Amino acid sequence: MLLLRDAQKGDLKGLQRLAAVLNSVNLPNNEEVLAQLIERSVKSFSGRIKNTFEREYLFVLEDLRNQTLLGTSMIIAQHGTYDAPHIYFQVTEAENYSATIGSHFRHKVLSIGYNYDGPTEIGGLVVDPPRRSGPEKPGKQLSYVRFLFMAMHRDRFRTRVLAELLPPLTKDGRSYLWEACGKKFTGLDYKEADKLSRGNKEFIKELFPSSDIYATLFPERTQKLIGEVGEETKGVQRMLSRIGFKYANHIDPFEGGPHYDADLEEVTLLRRFRTVKLGKSPLELEAEEMLVAVEGTEKNRFRAVRCPLRFDDQYAFIPETAREVLGAKPGAKLSVIPFE
Repeated sequence: MLLLRDAQKGDLKGLQRLAAVLNSVNLPNNEEVLAQLIERSVKSFSGRIKNTFEREYLFVLEDLRNQTLLGTSMIIAQHGTYDAPHIYFQVTEAENYSATIGSHFRHKVLSIGYNYDGPTEIGGLVVDPPRRSGPEKPGKQLSYVRFLFMAMHRDRFRTRVLAELLPPLTKDGRSYLWEACGKKFTGLDYKEADKLSRGNKEFIKELFPSSDIYATLFPERTQKLIGEVGEETKGVQRMLSRIGFKYANHIDPFEGGPHYDADLEEVTLLRRFRTVKLGKSPLELEAEEMLVAVEGTEKNRFRAVRCPLRFDDQYAFIPETAREVLGAKPGAKLSVIPFE
């Protein structure tokens, strides 16, 4: 059985290995930054960061058979503040027609936008490539656990939740959009700009034009990729669409990947959230697959597993193995969402 839990300081080496798979803004391949990320998450789970909207929660998925980390995911309670605004391109369409020459054009138009009181963001989803497929569905577990945690602590998060999806990149990991646009206005290559933006986004606000940018001026391939997702991200896109997310007509100004968002109250997983007490006897029959969590155990502040679960009035019954992994005794409070 796989265990979903809050990240601990002892996970640093495992996170370094995973960060090398996807060197993203939220999970960079940098030991010092990763150590800071873990520290912030530990303080967030413990409540030592008093402002709930300044918290960042890092989850890991552990294979208990060999104590190996298979993946990570994150919740950023608020993405977009006065110090570090949420920056995006709004994508609209402009139509132009000339009767004189009988020509009609539709143009994609990019307009820079800033959000200083931003939404909650889900991100940092990384799964060890050899384990991405198969019946365990580690990516889905890491995706869903964030919604389970948000359902358990609704007041800690904003009413809107955002997911930034990765678009297709070049073979050497560069952004088509950045090459056609951002590099022209900043003089920085993609990796330099990406690294700098992790701590300071001021250069974007000062150097990017405040006026509209017509994507017609970009290479044709770049135009086609605006708002598109890469092959490895399409599964996440389908999952988000299935539970209530929609394309916001916003894209990332660095990579050009689409932003999907939703009203948290309308996310189907949260609408089916339940809390119940653990029954006395273990489950021995087949039942519906659920994601089940407990808090305040001896080892972790948060632990969750995917397992069969049967409801009986105010009680729930799960297999003995799941009870042991969770460290839950009869009468313990279980938080549950469907794993559909």
